[in-house]
Amino acid sequence: MLSKREQDLQTAVHFRSDRVSRINGLYFFSTRENTLEGPFSTKEDAERESDAYIRRVQTGNASAPEPAPSFNG
Repeated sequence: MLSKREQDLQTAVHFRSDRVSRINGLYFFSTRENTLEGPFSTKEDAERESDAYIRRVQTGNASAPEPAPSFNG
């Protein structure tokens, strides 16, 4: 995809990749800022929280994470 993000100086090719990884049976998602967020018990939880993270970044609230799901049921 040839595009230019707001902070980019030049147009460049950006590749989308799966942000969700499985490590030791738990799921994490990676961010553009090179952080690994998680753990989550399911891939669906990680994808949902990844979407929520993106919404927070877009609205300027990235430092206010939503409550993580409980692993205890």
